[in-house]
Amino acid sequence: MNMKLFNELSKFILHTSSKFKIDDSHNIMHSMNVLHFAHNIYEHELPIHPELKDHKNIIYLSATLHDMCDNKYMDEEEGLARISDFLDTQIPERDTEAITSIINTMSYSKVKSKGFPDLGIYQKAYHVVREADLLSAYDFDRCIIYDMKVNNKPFDESFYRADELFQNRVFKHAEDGLFTTEYAKSYHPVLHSQAISRINAWKNIIKPLKI
Repeated sequence: MNMKLFNELSKFILHTSSKFKIDDSHNIMHSMNVLHFAHNIYEHELPIHPELKDHKNIIYLSATLHDMCDNKYMDEEEGLARISDFLDTQIPERDTEAITSIINTMSYSKVKSKGFPDLGIYQKAYHVVREADLLSAYDFDRCIIYDMKVNNKPFDESFYRADELFQNRVFKHAEDGLFTTEYAKSYHPVLHSQAISRINAWKNIIKPLKI
């Protein structure tokens, strides 16, 4: 991805986030975090899977754009069409099709209900992007922010709802078989531990406030 494309990509994400009121939990900051995780996974997997070199742009673009069609904020098909229209002015059509296929099948809910799709030569790229998004889900404060902004909940309710989601979902990513890359398998325990520390810290902050 050259800098011109990256600049256009950033503008598209900012514009889409503003147009559809995508909050801090899924806007450009989240896109950047997922991109960094995708880069780390890509670099780690490349010696094992050298074919990924041909799919680097697809991985990076999928990672940054994946929530720009999220059904929590917009009609998913409309969002995918907007992404396709943007990409068609920037990259070959076959790459656009690969990116939209990855984005359209990588969500936690779709994987849990339908399993992993068969994306052929893009299967490894798919897992790189999907697992980058899963690793970003260990950001506990992001989960609180989403509930406060989207569900209009007070902080304490959002905290307890986020805690429940982490116990029932995020902390079970590994046992649910959602990690396939060596980087995600080895690094998620670090994020797991950090999330537990964050939850416990919030409990210590909240407890005296409730007295």
